[in-house]
Amino acid sequence: MRVCLRCDHLFASAGWACPACGYEPLRLNGIDAHAAELADEGGGFKPEYYVDLAALEARNFWFEARNELILWALGIYKPNARSLLEVGCGTGFVLAGIAKAYPEITLSGSEIFVAGLAHAARRVPSAHLMQMDARRIPFQAEFDVIGAFDVLEHIEEDGAVLSQIYRALKPGGILLLTVPQHPKLWSVADDHACHVRRYTGVEIETKVRECRLSILRSTSFVTMLLPAMLLSRIASKAKKGEFDPAGELKLSGVVNKMFFYVMMFELATIKLGVDYPAGGSRLIIARK
Repeated sequence: MRVCLRCDHLFASAGWACPACGYEPLRLNGIDAHAAELADEGGGFKPEYYVDLAALEARNFWFEARNELILWALGIYKPNARSLLEVGCGTGFVLAGIAKAYPEITLSGSEIFVAGLAHAARRVPSAHLMQMDARRIPFQAEFDVIGAFDVLEHIEEDGAVLSQIYRALKPGGILLLTVPQHPKLWSVADDHACHVRRYTGVEIETKVRECRLSILRSTSFVTMLLPAMLLSRIASKAKKGEFDPAGELKLSGVVNKMFFYVMMFELATIKLGVDYPAGGSRLIIARK
């Protein structure tokens, strides 16, 4: 069901015109804009980052390995999914991976900035894309799966986002969630990325449960590379001069490949049931 963001009326329709009050979202660059006032100057990120991000994602071990983890989780925990919304889809890197692995799933993606959606539209032309504030999701009981991959840490009102995700999921629907972990790993990289927090495992699990979602799996990842990550953060603090925001993503081909294989070994152990207590990130799989 669709939800009118002006009067909260629920309706089933192919279009967005509310049958109760007549409200209809604006169209920006051919995309439905449910929070048009934030489309160019919303919070939580900087639209000028998308160009570099789009260029680096496909060549960086972390983005590739996270995609493999997400695809595995989707196939195991919701193998019969027919609809999926990615909240904060960025440049569409994750959506593109899902579209290739699971072409039967109807994909939707949202982003607060229209600049990010331009990249996503090129990567995943089959997806339905929308500009949206994750704190006000215009759906109720609509999706089999909702994904939010390294999104919540950008938003002060993370509990509100989780509540909105709960509402938008169908009964029995699955949330796939990844977040950065360990507040002690905070560095200038987090500041530059517009993070407002790094989570502890207990903190994010508590927030998910408070929104009435039942956790099926919770594990850290980027565990075996945690020492390298810590050393990188220490080194960045010791450096003087201008910070390179893409520095951690610009690795030599050999190092990048080695790190990818380490994370693939880690994924293999997660598939076998290992839940890591510590790691640079956390994966949570929860059911409505």
